[in-house]
Amino acid sequence: MVEGRTSNEKIGAVLVVGGGIGGMQAALDLAEAGFKVYLADEKTAIGGVMAQLDKTFPTNDCSMCILSPKLVECGRHLNIEIITGATVERVEGEPGNFTVTIRQHPRFVELDKCTGCGDCAAKCPIELPDEFNAGLSTRKAIYKLYPQATPNAFAIEKAGTAPCRDACPAHQRAQGYIALIKERRFEDAYRVIREDNPFPAICGRICNHPCEEKCTRGKLDAPVAIRALKRFVADWMYQRIGESGIGDRSSRFEI
Repeated sequence: MVEGRTSNEKIGAVLVVGGGIGGMQAALDLAEAGFKVYLADEKTAIGGVMAQLDKTFPTNDCSMCILSPKLVECGRHLNIEIITGATVERVEGEPGNFTVTIRQHPRFVELDKCTGCGDCAAKCPIELPDEFNAGLSTRKAIYKLYPQATPNAFAIEKAGTAPCRDACPAHQRAQGYIALIKERRFEDAYRVIREDNPFPAICGRICNHPCEEKCTRGKLDAPVAIRALKRFVADWMYQRIGESGIGDRSSRFEI
């Protein structure tokens, strides 16, 4: 027993992978026991296969009547954080002390601003097969997985290649790191840039930025300053490494 810590004090956190009925119940049990729980699911909402069912065997009960209260509990519980669009990439450590790396795919809709009204879906002209209904119906490109979905927010499914990426000779994906820059997560933005481009500082200076010529934001006001943002992040990271004195700057980053 560690000095100053009571025997029933909870430390650390728990990751539950899969937001089906089993994962939801596990998350609720752990949260009620006092643990911080991260409930991760690869889809845009939790609920799993049970949300697709009408009745359950062998009692023939309504599946949503069983599932809905648990959806509400998971969404409101202070000890549960729901992570949607998440896939586990790496697990390191040992039992009781794991470090998990999760890749969260963008939903292109801000959860804290979406009210779930559905006006966006009513105006969306693109129809796609509805996987939730086994392809028997269609849904819009901006959609909510099912009416009672938790989180109660829409998501956008993007297909094809963005005009800016298609115009870029290196096929650099710009949306991800621009969104991170907006949140002032500059180190994460630099890491995302380096996945496609090992020389962001150089490209931020000498590139003729054909991506900006194709940027559809220009139809509204002005294209996003993609080249300048790339240069800014590279310079910020270079300066940060230099100030911290970690390693040789010239050997780790291009100038």
